[in-house]
Amino acid sequence: MSLTLDSEYTSFGGKLGFYSHPSATCNGKMRFSVYQPPQAKSQSLPILYFLSGLTCTEENFMVKAGAQKYAAEHGLILVAPDTSPRNTGIKGEDDDYDFGTGAGFYVDAAEEPWSSHYKMYSYVVKELPELIAANFPVQKEKQSIFGHSMGGHGALICAIRNPQKYKSVSAFAPIAAPIQCAWGEKCFSNYLGKSKQSWRDYDASELVKQFGFDGEILIDQGTDDQFLQQQQLLPDIFEKACKEVNQPLNIRYQQGYDHSYYFISTFVEDHIIHHAKALQ
Repeated sequence: MSLTLDSEYTSFGGKLGFYSHPSATCNGKMRFSVYQPPQAKSQSLPILYFLSGLTCTEENFMVKAGAQKYAAEHGLILVAPDTSPRNTGIKGEDDDYDFGTGAGFYVDAAEEPWSSHYKMYSYVVKELPELIAANFPVQKEKQSIFGHSMGGHGALICAIRNPQKYKSVSAFAPIAAPIQCAWGEKCFSNYLGKSKQSWRDYDASELVKQFGFDGEILIDQGTDDQFLQQQQLLPDIFEKACKEVNQPLNIRYQQGYDHSYYFISTFVEDHIIHHAKALQ
């Protein structure tokens, strides 16, 4: 699989690279970033995927979260994909911040015209890990996943639906019950169609009741998050669903924190430790 290194930087003794490649899944060029800690020079390492939120790219997490320091300490390779296909030529894909470009929502679109490119679920779960395994010094049987907001939703559904692929999962302010919030309804109705039955396949609060996850799920949620107040995130619904099926969940409401990367960078070390324990 052909891979282009677009730029590279030294960070905490390791290498942070930004890559692009032709994606068969998304039918066009996709981008992602990889941080290889110093240990990667001499050995293969576990992988931790981070899925970003609405409007983000493969850069936001690597630039703002401060995660490389902790990845270097714990010997983890970090991978952050872009949040959607781009420049597909689909009419209207750039019209809204919460749908289309930058808003792939980690689903496989079933409705035209989106279904020809917007297959972020399969990209994250299948194509990207195969690409990473073929090109980087990774222990491909050891991978975990976390994310923020739309990406927190993505991390939860990927892990719950594929427990054999992911050793652990966590999220910052995830969209935890998308079929019951405006963001989710807008994206799901356009990507997946009007039948709400198919939406349940991409709703963590529904999935956890069906499948659960083998291990404790960690979630951090700021109490001053504007999207919490706007009923877009609905962590209480996910918490209730976990209780119904005795799913271990550590949900921490962080006083005074909002939805930003100031919040993420404050608690990212805890999340990396959570994953490092499961991966090592």
